[in-house]
Amino acid sequence: MFIVNVEGAIYKDGKWLIVRRSDKEDHAPGTLALVGGKVDQEGNTTDILERTLIREVEEEVGITVSLLVYVNSSSFVADSGVPVVDIVFLCTYESGEPFAKDPDEVADIGWMSTQEIMESEEIPDFLKVNIGIADSIVKNGSAGFAATIEGRVGGIK
Repeated sequence: MFIVNVEGAIYKDGKWLIVRRSDKEDHAPGTLALVGGKVDQEGNTTDILERTLIREVEEEVGITVSLLVYVNSSSFVADSGVPVVDIVFLCTYESGEPFAKDPDEVADIGWMSTQEIMESEEIPDFLKVNIGIADSIVKNGSAGFAATIEGRVGGIK
């Protein structure tokens, strides 16, 4: 079995919302990341990924997002040794002023441009990939997504 995790690439005024994970987090404490969290078991349901992400964003940074668009998915092994499937969505910022609402999960927040993210030595490579794809979607719509995916995996068969 594996954990399913969702993350939000939240874009506003040319910048992305980046959080510093709390030192209390089990996985990757103190690192820079997107807002997100684990999907809970709900039984038979619909839109579980989207609803989870909307809830996690509000719980962790106090803002409202909508219009989630798929960015990409990946897998990794958490620090605890548990396998994780991670799904990233591009989110439309709706309202609220972001802050570290849950200090057990988020130590700090900030807005960074795509260029700042790509040039930062503190940003993990996988996060740069996620932001690169999300940025292509923002700038070029679905054509940007297709071009980015084709460049990474040689096209979708």
